Amino acid sequence: MTSDRPSSLPTISVILPIRNEERFIGQTLNYLLSQDYPIDKLEIIVVDGESTDETVAVVKKIAASDSRVRLINNPRKLSSAARAIGASSATGDIVTFIDGHTFIDNDQLLKNTARLMSEKDVSVLSRPQFLDTPENNFMQRAISLARKSPLGHGLDSTIYMAEEAFVDPSSSGASYRKEVFGQVGNFDERFDACEDVEFNYRVAKAGYRSFTSSLLAVYYYPRESLGGLFRQLKRYGVGRFRLARKHPATLSLGTLIPPAFVVGIVGLAVGAFLSSVVALLFAVAAGIYLGATIMVSVLIASRHGFGYFLSLPPIFWTIHWALGWGFLAELGRTCLGRGPKFD
Repeated sequence: MTSDRPSSLPTISVILPIRNEERFIGQTLNYLLSQDYPIDKLEIIVVDGESTDETVAVVKKIAASDSRVRLINNPRKLSSAARAIGASSATGDIVTFIDGHTFIDNDQLLKNTARLMSEKDVSVLSRPQFLDTPENNFMQRAISLARKSPLGHGLDSTIYMAEEAFVDPSSSGASYRKEVFGQVGNFDERFDACEDVEFNYRVAKAGYRSFTSSLLAVYYYPRESLGGLFRQLKRYGVGRFRLARKHPATLSLGTLIPPAFVVGIVGLAVGAFLSSVVALLFAVAAGIYLGATIMVSVLIASRHGFGYFLSLPPIFWTIHWALGWGFLAELGRTCLGRGPKFD
């Protein structure tokens, strides 16, 4: 068991892969610098993907007054490259990753990380990644409600799990003993999204187990518009396809539903102009889908406020179309020989 005495605590490297986070990065760094953790056992590595806003200036100002903060440039700009650079540069016994737009509601996150890793005898910790920040506006609260519902995220995902349990690290691994990277390698820079899932899949295949707890939770800011949500989930769709290409065993029902939905609805819509039978099938399929999203929206609104009802169905539609479209777009790129190569 790890004692809370400073001399017994492990060193921790916190990696922040960021780009254009001017709005949130100062706040996130202050949350980390305010953690109840020995100053000489914490390093914070900000890996910036050549931001075009004032992100770098904000980080440099904070780093000038606190030597725990270090800024590294990421010329490739991708999150996967930032994670790889951060992991290679980390000197801590434990390496943990946190996004630049994060709300942390307590000063015990790092101590809980060190304690649970020791008490549970694991080399990996998973982290709940809730979307309920105090600053959320109405649309962000609606997106949060949709995303954490069964209809709004992966069937096997544990990122919204509040219970304490040993879990497969694939969907929510976030903190690692340094030696894990020596065993499974670094993040794959051919990914622009899902690079953490791909890395965690290799971690799981290597036999590492993970533990998750609400004591490790951080809160991310949801997108503020349907357009922003679509762009985010489209990237996830691209990442899911690349993940399936590299690791075919990850191609699950949950991964295939969004692209199958897009192909099915578009195919039936086109066929409806050619056949009355197909038109009937399209009407039935569309009706079932609309009915399902509306029913789930009613259930959510009944618990959290009927003001959300009108916003929730378009959010679900955006999530499903974006994931499906991203997956299919990357499939098309691959068929044309434009996707990354996987041996």
